Amino acid sequence: MALLSEYALTPDVFDSTSYSNDEVCGIRLQDLKEVLLSEGLVRDLRNGDWSILFRDTDRPWHIRGKELLKKLILQKRLRPIVPALGKTPLSDIDWCEEALASHSQTPLKGVITTQDIAINYQSEPLIECINKLTSAPWWAGRSPSVRLSRTINDYKKHLYLLLNCANSIMFIDPHLDPRLDRYKEFINLIIEMSGRTPAPSIEIHRVCYFDTRDKRDQYNENGWKSIFGSWISDIQKHNLSVNVFIWDDFHDRYVISNLVGIQVPNGFDTTADISQLTTWTRLGRDVRDDIGSEFEENAYRHNLRHHFSLP
Repeated sequence: MALLSEYALTPDVFDSTSYSNDEVCGIRLQDLKEVLLSEGLVRDLRNGDWSILFRDTDRPWHIRGKELLKKLILQKRLRPIVPALGKTPLSDIDWCEEALASHSQTPLKGVITTQDIAINYQSEPLIECINKLTSAPWWAGRSPSVRLSRTINDYKKHLYLLLNCANSIMFIDPHLDPRLDRYKEFINLIIEMSGRTPAPSIEIHRVCYFDTRDKRDQYNENGWKSIFGSWISDIQKHNLSVNVFIWDDFHDRYVISNLVGIQVPNGFDTTADISQLTTWTRLGRDVRDDIGSEFEENAYRHNLRHHFSLP
């Protein structure tokens, strides 16, 4: 199970003539929209050639399909991926072959197509007709929660798409402290976001105290910068920048991004005891946006004590 999943869609999914009537097409696309805009990415095959197809105004793209594509673009949910086959696809079934070959290079969750295409791949579990998505285990098995061990490898596994695709990421953990052994591996999550142009916006949010019995601000701004100073060399080496926010008080832990929000009840610390599990839960879009707003610099829902950038 994954809290953020990547799919490939053949172009005929957006074509009104692929369905029994225009109304059915609209219903299927609306159902698809709800999932893709909450928990999905769409693979933009052949470095964006797939999305260019929809500039063809002669093909009867359904209005809901065009709306969905605009939303995917606006929310940065299209993920360009390198060509997998030697030839450019000329038909919907060619695009299905491209999606399958792309999956062989970098795994995706599933390929969504129409009945005319799916009938040719009845023995291929990765491919399912949009009218029968609930029959696909990879679709029916979607869940808003995952169980994982409190290890950096499991964190990276479950955050892989988010770390590699999100434009903005907020790590919200009141006790995140690079000096502590249980947080020493956290920097690996930040490093995972390197190599992207432009680099993503990365934020860290924590409280100003260490002892819950004494919630006074423990350091001045230079003192807090010193605490996070051990990250600077890695951040510089990977051409990244991190904004750190020190707040008066808060309790809950999250990762909030433009793609998905996740509640992480134990925060981002790790343990060598792999038997210790935690449960991460995907947030609804409205809740995600509200939490993101809660930790904006000028939100005034908490008192901001310090704000600085690394390096």
